[in-house]
Amino acid sequence: MRLLHTSDWHLGRAFHRVNMLGAQAGFIDHLVDTVREHDVEAVVVSGDVYDRAVPPLAAVELFDDALHRLAALGVPTVMISGNHDSARRLGVGAGLIDRAGIHLRTDPAGCGTPVVLHDAHGDVAFYGLPYLEPALVKTEFGVDKPGHEAVLAAAMDRVRADLAGRAPGTRSVVLAHAFVTGGEPSDSERDITVGGVAAVPRGVFDGVDYVALGHLHGCQTLTERVRYSGSPLPYSFSEAAHRKSTWIVDLDAAGEVTAERVDCPVPRPLARLRGTLDELLADPELTAHEEAWVEATLTDPVRPADPMARITDRFPHTLSLAFDPERAPDDPAVSYARRLAGRSDQQIAEDFVTHVRGAGPDDDERTVLRDAFDAVRADETLREVAR
Repeated sequence: MRLLHTSDWHLGRAFHRVNMLGAQAGFIDHLVDTVREHDVEAVVVSGDVYDRAVPPLAAVELFDDALHRLAALGVPTVMISGNHDSARRLGVGAGLIDRAGIHLRTDPAGCGTPVVLHDAHGDVAFYGLPYLEPALVKTEFGVDKPGHEAVLAAAMDRVRADLAGRAPGTRSVVLAHAFVTGGEPSDSERDITVGGVAAVPRGVFDGVDYVALGHLHGCQTLTERVRYSGSPLPYSFSEAAHRKSTWIVDLDAAGEVTAERVDCPVPRPLARLRGTLDELLADPELTAHEEAWVEATLTDPVRPADPMARITDRFPHTLSLAFDPERAPDDPAVSYARRLAGRSDQQIAEDFVTHVRGAGPDDDERTVLRDAFDAVRADETLREVAR
């Protein structure tokens, strides 16, 4: 069976101040063409269809158009909700849409109930594991201390139990939306840390033929059987080195996997430029970036006059301008933001405790801080769901 694996469309999202709806519509055109031209037999979409729980109307219309076009091809599509989606809203009408070959899996209780498709070699069971927010699904899965690994492990136990009761030779595909150990994140993914831990081990998914992951925006191969498709479009300058693509996955009669990447159309390349303003304006090697979306970081010791106007004369699509004066590490003018770069909320809070009282927090205090951050994240998730 030939699958197309995609995820993280984030319909309705902008890139800095640029409306991306036209580029997202271009991706849907590309998706439909790819399904047709590559003789794809099933499409899997591993979450974050929308960028937020209540998407703009134009994004909903684009999603509706995508569903109609995929259904018209007669190619089944299996889709799960991600951490940006409202599972309830995305899943409205799922029972009716099933009849058109569009299978929306947004209810955690259905993790062990697959969509079963058929090819010349027999059955392929597709198990949709929507994004599982530990605090919201701990009762459903009977876990005492909710965490991403615990709830995903419980969901995969249901998958393996169902698969064990099926005919020998049944192949299996799992869709999941999670941060799996070994994956490389970017700046555009929402933090899903719980209990100080965001990642889950790859071994959680043992026992199935292919795992189609969503959440991380870079296309990645963790193992031959466990892959991220990444987002089809860039949503932060940290993705400047990404090659945006989808996976075409062939699952043979024995469940062996071969895969190839199909590049997605992107409206403009991204460029991250760094140097003094005069250097950026004069360097001939930067000519290739003059039509790119640009993030420019100026290192001038003194902020130059009219920097944005001057840099857009050469790079008209500059979207981000930052200042990072080159100073000695012990210079008191080094910015607070620079000192915090790369540090987690937990580390920043612990540093503050140390600064205020002269001694860092003990283990119990670290737990209190971690629980507080987890409670805030869970509350934000609940508010999104309630909207």
